[in-house]
Amino acid sequence: MSDVPFTLRRADTSANEDLAELARRGADTFGYKAHLRIDRRLAQLLRLRVSQINNCTYCLNLHHEAARETGTPQPAIDTLTAWWETDFHDDAARAALAYTEALTRVADATVADHFGARHDALAEHFSPEEILEIIGIVINMNIWTRLKMAEGATPGLTEQLPQPFDPPRR
Repeated sequence: MSDVPFTLRRADTSANEDLAELARRGADTFGYKAHLRIDRRLAQLLRLRVSQINNCTYCLNLHHEAARETGTPQPAIDTLTAWWETDFHDDAARAALAYTEALTRVADATVADHFGARHDALAEHFSPEEILEIIGIVINMNIWTRLKMAEGATPGLTEQLPQPFDPPRR
């Protein structure tokens, strides 16, 4: 994956063995390298959407790259923050993205009111086992985004950006 260096500005969550094990087990079971029943491209879009909602720079960097590596078309990745306004996703993906958003934002009362409907829409397209995988993916990503936010994981640059153009003076 990416060679972008990250600095931990707040906490090193790996210093707590139980917390590190919780995160590692979730990644092994539902992370981007896990073997899942659902389509890898869809799973990656769900991870990326959680990263976007939770504003996790570490996860955004990782999961934008991982989405590209699954062969997901670039426009579907670039417009994921407004997926409902595009035609890039079939009805099953739309149901999964809506459910992902609802589960991630469940503390918002307006979202919680419609959570059952989101689950019912998901059940129209996915088996019970696949729904459990989607739940696992979303919960795992919410754990990781919160860990990385707690750590203050901040990306750095591996090379210097070009300096702004300074026109010659007369």
